[in-house]
Amino acid sequence: MKSQMQITFRNMKPSTEAEEWIREEVAKLETLYGRLMGCQVALEIPHRHHKRGSPYHIRIDLTVPGAEIVVKREPSLNARARRLREPVSRKQTEVHVPHKVLRQAINDAFKAAGRRLQDYARRQRGDVKGQARLPEGRVSKMLPDEGYGFLTSGDGREIYFHKNSVLGRGFSKLKVGTIVRFAEEEGEKGPQASSVRIDPKQGTQQSANATAVSAY
Repeated sequence: MKSQMQITFRNMKPSTEAEEWIREEVAKLETLYGRLMGCQVALEIPHRHHKRGSPYHIRIDLTVPGAEIVVKREPSLNARARRLREPVSRKQTEVHVPHKVLRQAINDAFKAAGRRLQDYARRQRGDVKGQARLPEGRVSKMLPDEGYGFLTSGDGREIYFHKNSVLGRGFSKLKVGTIVRFAEEEGEKGPQASSVRIDPKQGTQQSANATAVSAY
């Protein structure tokens, strides 16, 4: 393992088995992207996990040249029940099979991290064709204090995005109506953008609009 790694357990006992699973997943990421510099993984059981949602929340921070990639996974109870093929009503039984649930949660989180890392690697290589295929959308709602927003795709769907998915730390530059290009993935609550970047033509359009207003 070439990259620096840190594993943190919150509100739960450290697990050597979980650490080994994480090391295996990090090794897979290194095969996808050989310049991975560091990986921080935090596993947490929220204080109120017995009321709703998965007992495990996972955050992965990847350090790559010139950027950081953050992935957070907080699976819903229904999604976890489908994976275990258990009815939702057997919630207490699910809590008593932590190893199976934790392994699946780790796998899901690292699959998402792998997709984000591959997106970053393509951008770094300057894969213009890959970027050109990204669909266009417009920001339809911004909740800056909450750290997320929504965009409307070309086919009229509303898609969630988190501030950590906006490239180049451009979240603060977004506003309703901003044209963006985005990569889509299926999240626990529906479609979400795994990466969002302000479309290069955005600046050109703004300049054109300003010129039109001045001429008027």
